Amino acid sequence: MQVGTGTSVLNRIAIGKIRIFHQKEYKINEEFVEDPIPELDRFEKARVKVQEDQRILYDKAVASAGEESAAIFEFHADMLDDDDLIDSCKTIIVEQKHTAEYAVKQGFANTAQMFRDMDDPYFQARSADVIDVGNAMLDELLGFGSDIGSKDEPCILVAEDLAPSETVKLDKSLLLGMVTREGSSNSHTAILARSMNVPALIQCKQIDESWDGKMAIIDGYNACIYVDPTEDLLKSLKEKQNEDIRKEALLQELRGKKNTTIDGKTIKVYANIGGPSDVGAVKANDAEGVGLFRSEFVYLNSTSDPTEEQQFQAYKRVVETLAPKLVIIRTCDIGADKTVDYMNLAKEENPALGYRAIRISLTRKDFFKRQLRAILRASAFGNVGVMFPMIISVREVRECKELMNECRRELENEGQKVGHVEIGIMIETPAAVLCADELAEEVEFFSLGTNDLTQYTCAIDRQNAMLEPFSDTHHPAVLKEIKMTIEAGHRHGCWVGICGELGADLTLTETFLRMGVDELSVNAKSVLPLRKQIRSIDLSKSAE
Repeated sequence: MQVGTGTSVLNRIAIGKIRIFHQKEYKINEEFVEDPIPELDRFEKARVKVQEDQRILYDKAVASAGEESAAIFEFHADMLDDDDLIDSCKTIIVEQKHTAEYAVKQGFANTAQMFRDMDDPYFQARSADVIDVGNAMLDELLGFGSDIGSKDEPCILVAEDLAPSETVKLDKSLLLGMVTREGSSNSHTAILARSMNVPALIQCKQIDESWDGKMAIIDGYNACIYVDPTEDLLKSLKEKQNEDIRKEALLQELRGKKNTTIDGKTIKVYANIGGPSDVGAVKANDAEGVGLFRSEFVYLNSTSDPTEEQQFQAYKRVVETLAPKLVIIRTCDIGADKTVDYMNLAKEENPALGYRAIRISLTRKDFFKRQLRAILRASAFGNVGVMFPMIISVREVRECKELMNECRRELENEGQKVGHVEIGIMIETPAAVLCADELAEEVEFFSLGTNDLTQYTCAIDRQNAMLEPFSDTHHPAVLKEIKMTIEAGHRHGCWVGICGELGADLTLTETFLRMGVDELSVNAKSVLPLRKQIRSIDLSKSAE
């Protein structure tokens, strides 16, 4: 038996035969052409076709992984409209008189290297996306087809690495699990694997060609793969796999049940979503509402500034489908690691502390008012809340409320129907925690964004993989801030929820309940496990 270790993407067991997947080798000669015009034509036809293919992949990813995870393919499609990238390829064709294949290989490689040379880990990781799109262009130009996964039997796919497009193309019915030598836990491929509920192991350096065709077990719980496992180990982990299946079936029995502790405390459990296509998951997992609608994905999935009508239709579809459940829409949180070309945001040395979220909205008021009007119009079709991100002062909250009132008056004067909208703010900076008493007098609810709150409290860039050994998601300072915020909100009649990743951390559920949290908003697949955890807690007993 051989054992390979790495980083687990999902706590699941996968058992089956290994298939080694080999990346294509592109043999492109540095040849010259006499007439560049036909090469330009070939390049342009390939660009249009690959752009269409990326949008098809987006639709497929939405169906299998949700809108938020699928957004990478919108980014891929938009990349093929990037003037700098396209012009660099065309220049190689026209001025150097190279083939379209050589121009793509060189142009995309240069752009990928530019991303690798950046200081920001997020942008460094985007180099893989550039290579992915470049390879799709080469596939089209060279007439290569897809050869990913098994065509006849389920398998564990083993590879050096897998691009997001390769991951989405996999036939999920024949994919038992994935193991790669490279990759990171924050890569888009890892995110897609989690969303698709596929056990995966990354950074497994022991991968060997001799594994091909052998029986193996991915043990996501212990972050390893067993190749040619012993009969005893196979039997033991098969039992663990069956236990996981039984647990998932039992969770379905919790549908329709209350999120109530043994001693009678009930809290709300909502879902986080990225767009209308995630509504099905909200219903399937029996969430009581939406605690975080990341509206920035409406912007990220658009090639130009979305109109009021486009935004209204997206919000209305979610609100109307889930009515009368509450849907809380976070206003646009663009900036930091989420950017769109059409907003022309300047590059910053420290974007996490820069021009982002509410700072953009309050300095681009026409942009902000379009969104507020769309949200207010959608409120006529169900139960809507709005929350403003990255708030650090009372002044900002008051300015947001003034603009909302202004938009409400405009819509009423136009004869538009507008419903009641609960107003809340994200608490995701130490400044907001320390001013929570004053802020609570201005709003109806708080929602703790624990991802950014942890980042800003601990001065740890959450995009920087090098800092993972120093990161502590259970840092005492962060837990104290959460408790302080809940107490401040309750002193002034505000309900308080958590919408960051800590909300789904079952080891902290009892801690949050004892603090008095009113609501937890998590990814849809975490709703039922969280409900099970809540129903097992007895707050009348002293904490151990």
